[in-house]
Amino acid sequence: MIPLAFAKGKTYGVCGLGKSGRSTVVALLKSGAKVVAWDDNPQANAAAQKEFAAMQLKPIAEWPWKQLAALIMSPGIPLTHPTLHPAVAAARKAAIPVLGDIELLFRAQPDATTIGITGTNGKSTTTSLIGHILKACGKTVEVGGNLGIAALSLKPLGAGEYYVLELSSYQLELLETARMNISVLLNISPDHLDHHGSMENYIAAKKHIFDRQKKQDVAVVAVDDAISDGICRDLLIGKQQSVIPVSARKRLGSGICVEGGILNNRFALTEFVRDIRGIKSLQGEHNWQNAAAAYAACFACGCAHADIMAHMETFPGLPHRMQWLGEVRGMQFVNDSKATNADAAEKALRTYDYIYWIAGGRAKEGGIESLARYFPKIRHAYLIGEAASDFAKTLEGKVTYSVSGTLDKAFAQAVVDGCADHVKDEAILLSPACASFDQFPNFEARGEAFVALFEAWKKRQPV
Repeated sequence: MIPLAFAKGKTYGVCGLGKSGRSTVVALLKSGAKVVAWDDNPQANAAAQKEFAAMQLKPIAEWPWKQLAALIMSPGIPLTHPTLHPAVAAARKAAIPVLGDIELLFRAQPDATTIGITGTNGKSTTTSLIGHILKACGKTVEVGGNLGIAALSLKPLGAGEYYVLELSSYQLELLETARMNISVLLNISPDHLDHHGSMENYIAAKKHIFDRQKKQDVAVVAVDDAISDGICRDLLIGKQQSVIPVSARKRLGSGICVEGGILNNRFALTEFVRDIRGIKSLQGEHNWQNAAAAYAACFACGCAHADIMAHMETFPGLPHRMQWLGEVRGMQFVNDSKATNADAAEKALRTYDYIYWIAGGRAKEGGIESLARYFPKIRHAYLIGEAASDFAKTLEGKVTYSVSGTLDKAFAQAVVDGCADHVKDEAILLSPACASFDQFPNFEARGEAFVALFEAWKKRQPV
């Protein structure tokens, strides 16, 4: 827990009692502050009231606004019109700061080095990879934020120690004085527009990761999409901080790039090169971008090229996100249960060339029509869940398929077909392009079921 010495004796309002909100309440109460709180979800209110006896649970309209030092908002609660939350409106009327838990972390731990990672896609993998490499290099590191542990539940750190924080656009728009010593922007594509109100507002929120950086700070910016490339160019012109461009698609004159799986450090005085195609946890162009960004951030922390690469090769990857389980009888097994829509599934289909594809569940809008360009790579599709019949119509005449119905039947059929075909580099791939809620409580449970099926089947194979 992060001690908030500046909060002692003051009163704070906390709006939203999810993971970050509850963590904020704990930190404030243990630091000697008074807390008045509310959540729009009655169940969250009831649970928090039982957990925090010292917290005052009151509707927003009953808060003592003139007594509050600040309003601490949970990320994701709208801050802009026309969906402005009543708590934000009341705080602005009372001229009270509207902050988030990341801001409080920064104010409480200003001597630590803070690395912030944002982007529409790839944040969690890059955050985890940076944390993994820095820890393996012997540095004291805490990893959290939007990923895993809430910011104020992390351990206190000092000079020479590192916070590695995944930051959503929601969290970035709640910063006031916080400054990233190293900021990483991976990419920007349309997302959360219902929250931000427009693409322009979403981009502006992402750009807050560079706010208040100084000459000694570093901005790592991937330049593989037009918006991020433009931001990188503006930062280079502004000369406010050092800028390291990264790319997984093109060779850079200066920066970190991955061309065809070959990582080049062209930012150092001496060029360093390494083949990363064999790192199973970082397969695919999107993961090469993540690898380049993580390399740049760790290089900026003073880690040596050889150490970064050695520890990158031991990165286990994230569960359910193109998670490479192993290779048995010439078949690779990949758990990509997190791919709950076609855009997410595209990354896996793009990565592997001979695919036995397990897909289906509760369909998202648009189905799988957008994946047609990858259909020639699919040896056979095994369709499960509510979407099976609709997916079958899309695949008819283009991909051979079986309506398997359930994951266990799909897995059994896929391994039989894979063993019979003996195609080099074939992959048994769970990348559903669907939500899981028809047959599983969440994508994690679906992925864990796939892993269990693989482990059980693997044990039955001859050594």
